[in-house]
Amino acid sequence: MDWVMLGIVLVLVFTVGFLFAPLGLGGGMLFVPILHYVAGWPISGELILTSLMLTGVVAWGSGLVHRKEGLMDENMVKVALRGAIPGAVLGAIIVSLLDEKLDFTFKLVTMIVVGWANYKTWQKMRGSQSRTSESTNIEMNDSLVTAGSSFGGLACSSMAIGAGAIYIPVFHQYGGLRARIAIGTSLGTMMFVVPTAIISHAIILQGQLPDLLWLATLPLGVFAGATSGAKFGMRFDDSVILKIFLVLISIIFIRYGIDLGSHLLG
Repeated sequence: MDWVMLGIVLVLVFTVGFLFAPLGLGGGMLFVPILHYVAGWPISGELILTSLMLTGVVAWGSGLVHRKEGLMDENMVKVALRGAIPGAVLGAIIVSLLDEKLDFTFKLVTMIVVGWANYKTWQKMRGSQSRTSESTNIEMNDSLVTAGSSFGGLACSSMAIGAGAIYIPVFHQYGGLRARIAIGTSLGTMMFVVPTAIISHAIILQGQLPDLLWLATLPLGVFAGATSGAKFGMRFDDSVILKIFLVLISIIFIRYGIDLGSHLLG
């Protein structure tokens, strides 16, 4: 066991939980690169399962705080789960079928989603979504919320992310939720979808799990970061956190692009 590496990764996942829990993001877009590039894990079912466990901890740690503060629309969560739960199961099946093509496909699809998240984040930073802090007066469209959430569940399970970057705009545009309520509702959806994805992957992996010490310590670090971030992170300027998020996912986008380019040229 490389204790120094474990300590480095522990600090990194704590930071991810602290910074991004207030934004309604599970952190999977960052957990996977941390485990892959810092800890040296290959893109595999075990890595996806571990990232999902950490994402689930963020969802529950921050979600409980948002629920306690009344920042969660539980009716919207129920509607979203109609599509998100089946999507999560389907995502685990797709991952198992990819087998040796998982690394290439995972990075390609992640680049697409990261590119979209990058665009939405940049758009938000420029103030084009300033109305999200206000009531939209839009009636909830159950069908569109369910359909959008099904894609979120699929992305969650296949890409090891919380899919908050998908849920939040869906809840805002088709559910009429204010920004902070959409964030809390996104976390509330993750609280059920991520465990579904974890169980699905665990069944398919049939006991092929990472080192138990990693599984025991990393979730504790993430939980500490998520709960403290949910309590104190709201005091920080969202634009500062969004800029950090934008820089990090841009780096991930470039690194995945280099890996894909090397694969194609090789």
